[in-house]
Amino acid sequence: MSDIMILNADQLRRRVPLDGAAIEAIERAFARLAEGGVAMPGVLSMHLPEANGEVDIKTAHIPGLPGFAVKISPGFFDNPTKGLPSTSGLMVVLSGETGRVQAVLLDDGYLTDLRTAAAGAVAAKFLARKDASRAAIFGAGMQARMQLRALRLVRPITEAVIWARDPARAENLAAELAGDGLRIRAEGDPEMAAMAADIIVTTTPARQPILRAEWLRPGQHVTAMGSDQAGKNELDPQCLVRADLYVADRVSQTRGIGELRAALDAGLIAETGAIPELGQIVAGRHPGRTSAEQITIADLTGTGVQDTAIAIHALAAFSKAQPHA
Repeated sequence: MSDIMILNADQLRRRVPLDGAAIEAIERAFARLAEGGVAMPGVLSMHLPEANGEVDIKTAHIPGLPGFAVKISPGFFDNPTKGLPSTSGLMVVLSGETGRVQAVLLDDGYLTDLRTAAAGAVAAKFLARKDASRAAIFGAGMQARMQLRALRLVRPITEAVIWARDPARAENLAAELAGDGLRIRAEGDPEMAAMAADIIVTTTPARQPILRAEWLRPGQHVTAMGSDQAGKNELDPQCLVRADLYVADRVSQTRGIGELRAALDAGLIAETGAIPELGQIVAGRHPGRTSAEQITIADLTGTGVQDTAIAIHALAAFSKAQPHA
């Protein structure tokens, strides 16, 4: 077992940053999912209401990659009151040829944060207006800051507002992220935050809508990524009706745990067969944004291909220095 690479979160943070290469790895993974041949079972999800927690297990095998990841991802949302981060976890990477364990990535949730932010960047790259320069981030946790950083890698974001249920956290995040050509402030009114933005990203564990349909205006793009468990819901279901283009990361997932679930439950959407997936747009199999006036929505629940792609991307960063690892 001595040939198994074991990497901790600090090592991964130092060697595997949120950059164009990480975004490209996730973009390729979405395209491969659309092209077929990928084995990706449904999410194994466990809700722990007494602890305000959840655990998700995700995996996928992408033909042509040297290995695949199995990820265990806990989210315990009272942890910040205990001085702990909300998310943690690890990934195990197995050989795609023999099934032998190649690596254990004790990333403490970092790679999940990284691939989630990269997916938000991919969604914005293919669905937001090219001149989108104003962002609104709903949420003030780790993913909120990473989403804003990722957006700035694919769109010319110069202004941002942060809204959160806890105004102090929004103020603190805005102060942390100010500078480097970015004007940023906290906004206490979610409607004002939404209406001022070209791109809106929701990054919360909300179970009641925090973004209303009537706040949306022509030309906006929305990326919703908090609804990764049944019962979570960030968008007013009418948002999906108002949108000119609604895109799922995986329709089979968003039917059960994404924003699509809430719209189906409300009887606002009856047929899901024509809904495009992000990978189809990346691969050129379905048009993305076709006009500057469209309202677009990406519903990102997190897919196993993202976990395998970011794990292999991370191992490649280390194998350059350790070719026999």
